[in-house]
Amino acid sequence: MTADGFDPDWPAPLWRKDLTTVYDFAATTLDGKDQPLKAFEGKVLLIVNTASACGFTPQYAQLEALQRAYGPRGFAVLGFPCNQFGGQEPGTANEIAEFCATKYDVTFPMFGKIDVNGDHALPLFDYLKSERPGVLGSKAIKWNFTKFLVDRSGKVVARHGSTTAPQALAVEIEKLL
Repeated sequence: MTADGFDPDWPAPLWRKDLTTVYDFAATTLDGKDQPLKAFEGKVLLIVNTASACGFTPQYAQLEALQRAYGPRGFAVLGFPCNQFGGQEPGTANEIAEFCATKYDVTFPMFGKIDVNGDHALPLFDYLKSERPGVLGSKAIKWNFTKFLVDRSGKVVARHGSTTAPQALAVEIEKLL
């Protein structure tokens, strides 16, 4: 896999210039495996940039509660650790996995540490930001625990900032299931 999240050996559509859904992207899991997001096709997704040492870190508990409540109905939280905001995700992949498992009993998929802004941003996050800009049209993600809600067809339908509690999204999730 290249630094931008794509594997040159994968078949199209991963190399298309007209990427149209989140399923056209890929990422690396915390345990180092390449994961095409096509594996989540047909599910409602909540894609979140996470951090282990942030004031919003307790949101992991609510994210896990959503996963347990709605997972059986075709929903998944996808967590993407990011160290771009105050260095609040300094851990290695193993440390992040251990933290999530022991502190919050996280069962939803966690991916390798990424950038969400700048030249080295994971292409998935460039796509998410372009589909749902933030306040005043800004595409930049402002902090940890920004949440993107994706419908079953892979289209980004909502963006919520760090201060939005995951449980507050339950009604939106219900409508998409």
